[in-house]
Amino acid sequence: MPVPFESRVTIPENILFRELESEAVILNIDSESYLGLDDVGTRMWSALTASASIQEAYEVLRKEYDVDSATLRRDLTDLLEKLIANGLLRVINAPSP
Repeated sequence: MPVPFESRVTIPENILFRELESEAVILNIDSESYLGLDDVGTRMWSALTASASIQEAYEVLRKEYDVDSATLRRDLTDLLEKLIANGLLRVINAPSP
């Protein structure tokens, strides 16, 4: 089930993020699982973790990359699902208005 873009994400305390040039490695200390990100994945991570919501991160990335909206949404959703499944990000539902 796709993550609602109205939600936001946080980095669990047991996660280490290291950027090496334009790429990054994310490590879950507890499970010892890790994920390597290319330059686009690293930028998505940065936007996701710095934004008030996934939707806000999506809008920031849409302005930065020359890609159609559907492709960006799909790629961002795929990355989110992978990060969440590996315990590298945690979803926090948006507060009700």
